[in-house]
Amino acid sequence: MDYSKTLNLPQTDFPMRANLPEREPELLAYWQENKTYEKKQAAAQGRPKFVLHDGPPYANGNIHIGTALNKILKDIIIKYKFLRGFDTPYVPGWDTHGLPIEHAAIKILGLNRHELNPLDLRRECKKYALKCLDAQREDFKRLGVSGDWDHPYVTLHAPYEAKQIEVFGEMAKKGYIYKGLKSVYWCPSCETALAEAEIEYAEKKSHSIYVKFPLVNDKGNLPVGVDAGNVYAVIWTTTPWTMPANVAIAVNPELDYIWAECNGEIYLLAAELAQQVAKANGIESYTVLATMKGAQLEGMVFAHPFLERESVVILGEHVTLEQGTGCVHTAPGHGQEDFEVGMKYGLPVINPVDHSGHFTAEGGNFQGLFVGDANVPVIKELAERGMLLGKGSVKHQYAHCWRCKNPIIYRATEQWFASVDGFRQEALGAIAGVEWVPAWGEDRIRNMVADRHDWCISRQRVWGVPIPIFYCNQCQEHIVNDTTIAAVRDLFQQEGSDAWWAKSAAEILPAGFTCPHCGHDSFRKESDIMDVWFDSGSSHAAVLEQRENLTWPADMYLEGSDQHRGWFQSSLLTSVATRGKAPYKTVLTHGFVVDGEGRKMSKSVGNTIYPQEVIKKYGADVLRLWVASADYKADIRISNDILKQLSEVYRKVRNTFRYILGNLHDFNPGTDKVAYDSLPEIDRWALLRLEQVRERVTKAYEDYEFHLLYHTVHNYCVIDLSAVYLDILKDRVYTAVPDSPERRAAQTVMYEVLNTLVIMLAPVLTFTTEEVWQYMPKNGSMPESVQLAAWPAAHPEYLDPALEAKWSQLLLLRGEITKALETARRDKVIGHSLDAAVDLYAGEAEYKQLSAVVNDLANILIVSRVNLLRQDAAVPSGAYQAENMALAVHVSPAGGAKCERCWTYSETVGQDPHHQTLCKRCGDVVQKMGI
Repeated sequence: MDYSKTLNLPQTDFPMRANLPEREPELLAYWQENKTYEKKQAAAQGRPKFVLHDGPPYANGNIHIGTALNKILKDIIIKYKFLRGFDTPYVPGWDTHGLPIEHAAIKILGLNRHELNPLDLRRECKKYALKCLDAQREDFKRLGVSGDWDHPYVTLHAPYEAKQIEVFGEMAKKGYIYKGLKSVYWCPSCETALAEAEIEYAEKKSHSIYVKFPLVNDKGNLPVGVDAGNVYAVIWTTTPWTMPANVAIAVNPELDYIWAECNGEIYLLAAELAQQVAKANGIESYTVLATMKGAQLEGMVFAHPFLERESVVILGEHVTLEQGTGCVHTAPGHGQEDFEVGMKYGLPVINPVDHSGHFTAEGGNFQGLFVGDANVPVIKELAERGMLLGKGSVKHQYAHCWRCKNPIIYRATEQWFASVDGFRQEALGAIAGVEWVPAWGEDRIRNMVADRHDWCISRQRVWGVPIPIFYCNQCQEHIVNDTTIAAVRDLFQQEGSDAWWAKSAAEILPAGFTCPHCGHDSFRKESDIMDVWFDSGSSHAAVLEQRENLTWPADMYLEGSDQHRGWFQSSLLTSVATRGKAPYKTVLTHGFVVDGEGRKMSKSVGNTIYPQEVIKKYGADVLRLWVASADYKADIRISNDILKQLSEVYRKVRNTFRYILGNLHDFNPGTDKVAYDSLPEIDRWALLRLEQVRERVTKAYEDYEFHLLYHTVHNYCVIDLSAVYLDILKDRVYTAVPDSPERRAAQTVMYEVLNTLVIMLAPVLTFTTEEVWQYMPKNGSMPESVQLAAWPAAHPEYLDPALEAKWSQLLLLRGEITKALETARRDKVIGHSLDAAVDLYAGEAEYKQLSAVVNDLANILIVSRVNLLRQDAAVPSGAYQAENMALAVHVSPAGGAKCERCWTYSETVGQDPHHQTLCKRCGDVVQKMGI
């Protein structure tokens, strides 16, 4: 007879191989067809809200691995919060204005932007942005991210733009918006002003020059013994092209300065930098004629090295000894600190450079040259006039435009600003009231806001929301008030911001509107648009306040660490300025994705990993597992090796699900459950461990420490379940009478393990857990999808300290005995562990522990026979000696014959005349089964 047919072997249709790349799209279709997200929202009515407000990704190109990380983190949190009983609406959003989209549209049209009609360009920009949006939406959905994908918020939508105009109007009404001349970041490639948040730093090789400025008027401050006829102040700069804009030389009032004579010339420079300057310029020796504090130099007048202009000495705290000469070339038209100190002294602001970075007529001999191309001609001019002390080059970190990646310049122009000074203290107070995860995020954004004075919000482009300002053609004053804001807002609500370009000022403003300054009625419109950070920074008002299912402020904002200077900050500033508080309760920050060696990903290096490729090879759940496994507070590493390792971890978790499902094929949770008090000890220990895991996983989710839940679940599946509990259970679930109490007890525990584990992992392994849910036995109250389930209830009654202590010791002993079995297997004493008979020679404590389960020891150790002896018995030579415990283990081949059904060796095999190849236990079982 084939006794294998009498075994309760696992039976399941749940596939061994995941085949995630093919299976996951089927589950996506299932969720969509069954409207799972909508059912979640309906089921959540009346629950407390948890609103995670989506920071809008930029609608330009495909998603990258960092975007995937961000969206998966959000999805994990939202799905967990729903399982915990919250109403968790998720409205995804997109940022759809700005330079990259405009550049892409211009490239598509194949024309110079100055030749394009603004409406034609805007039409192409919108078309391109929406195309990218649709592609990214499909990518996000493929990641398993659940949300209101059919109704996202989009910054180019008319209602959004109208609300943004309202936010701008509120800030203007409170006096926070002004127009002024300042030296701002300027991208000559993009031909627009930039804000601090749009600057990134990269290495650049620059010219390094030392320039002499001849003394014109010492104002009576020249020290005795210093001949005024051949005296020069020496400055150092890495931007020779800014020399035409020089109007001053800044010194630090507290530093010591010397007058150093060399080769018949006298140089003014900081005392501590003199040797460094001499070495850089090949000066072998010099004589110090006098020393004085920087404060004594104020007001001295030097001549510009090649223009008919004076350069006055001013005092500035920004002058340091880090590099240079201590005498700082000052051009208020080309530097932020220069501009600020220039305003203090009333210096002229000279900006001889146009919007494209070319010198104007004010640049004299350099007219028409691009700033970068003017460096060498300026150096030659200085050399020809004898004003170049020395030259070289330097590699340093330099500001670049984060959009086009080209170097930026400082350029003094009239721009629109939001004055952070007006509400800084409120903003700092609001920061203190927010929970920052990790905690260092608070200091980072606090320092940024504390140091920020003005936010340049105007851009000289077309694709964006216009700055809603009108100018009177008579008095030239700008106009922004409740009437103008309401007119623009209402127009945009109906027609969108294209109307600003399609209509004249007279068509936009109400009939009869007159200038509040002079009474005239002829107006023109501002041509600049708003910074895209103002767009996205208004989302708390345009989305949270406008959607009925959302709440303001949001419970959480979650983005990368670069958003402390970006979206986190712009949202904070617009919110505090208009509503007096932060738009978020909690801000969670994650690091950047780097390769396996910690390097930034780069196409040129060839270390870039794309989420689409990972999904194609492994499936989205492996990518989601990677997100959960990483400590996102620092930079997150990813590589093909890391993904391969994670796919193995995933396989172990999946096999755990599969094994349990297979052993529950005949289990009805409604009728077959065994009461906790009737469970064997090993089963109650398994439930104890399950409750401990549930507590740790719950805390990890609550603390947003997802890598801890990853390690907890992985260890639980591999060690507690696979290596211990499920291994020990095999004999019981395979060989016992199918409906016996002992088998039903094991199934009861496995079912609770499965039900708990599948729900706890649903936020991470969103596809796999749904698949498991469809296969597992259910009672009538369980929902159709795991996404509609409730978080596993706490079972404090499972936490039995005495039971835990007992089984902790037993499992330590089991571990040592298993080592002895492995040694015997390696030495060919046995093959499978069931081939073994084990003699245990135990000390007093160990004997007591083992004797408490002596009748179950063979099953616990998965051997055919166990003989427990006290240690004073004669221990055979070659017995395995356990570490750190009084236990010796002797392994030998088990006596008797091998049972054909349970594979144990027994002297009882062959005693049953009806079943001569079975042991007595199996013979009794098959007889009870009616065989």
